Amino acid sequence: MPFHKVRPEKLSQTVIRQIELLILRGILRPGERLPSERELAERMDVSRPSLREAIGDLQDRGLLVARPNAGIYVAEVLGGAFAPALVDLFARHDEAVFDYIAFRRDMEGLAAERAARLASDTDLMVINAIFTKMEAAHGKRDPSDEAALDAEFHMAIIEASHNVVMLHMMRSMFDLLRQGVFYNRQMMFKARTTREALLDQHRAINTALQARNPAAARRAVEDHLTYVEVALNEQARAARNEAVARQRLEHEQDR
Repeated sequence: MPFHKVRPEKLSQTVIRQIELLILRGILRPGERLPSERELAERMDVSRPSLREAIGDLQDRGLLVARPNAGIYVAEVLGGAFAPALVDLFARHDEAVFDYIAFRRDMEGLAAERAARLASDTDLMVINAIFTKMEAAHGKRDPSDEAALDAEFHMAIIEASHNVVMLHMMRSMFDLLRQGVFYNRQMMFKARTTREALLDQHRAINTALQARNPAAARRAVEDHLTYVEVALNEQARAARNEAVARQRLEHEQDR
């Protein structure tokens, strides 16, 4: 018969499994500091020796790291998603920029479609709250807050799609975007007409999600990223044209 004796699970294993799931689900994020040992033991209602055993196991497996005189942190497990040489290669070639946008269009369109079907009411409240902040930031002359909220908005949709593999993969991609590897997101928000269009596009995405319309949500995300692709192409063309115009001006001044 396919039965075996049931053995009580060690408390440390229960702690390990809970922390693992918080990391897997993206609730505990890379670089995030855990509460103190005393506070964590109280929250989880376990003894400090059991907690230490669990933390030690997670450190051995590279999921947590201890920083001297600073505490225990979730490891930067996404830091190694791309080798430094590959990141440098991405940054040097425009081809990577447009492949990145195409990749995002495919993945985020799917994420939005899933979110419209699978997101909880709380997930949708989070997305709507971020969009409301975007609307408020839209009135500021400095576009940096609006640009930062743009990334939060897209990540909230990915989180609401409830696919942990997609979540961690896209977080690593957005980390490169925050570093300016692919393009400067704030530059997209500098022109007033572009900012208006981008806000309208995010509004369309949010409206489709709140209505739980998968097809409309996917289409709105794809339309938005197509707009970004076209805008970046136009920026690149304008920069090339300006460089040529400066050469002509210098030549005329030298004659």
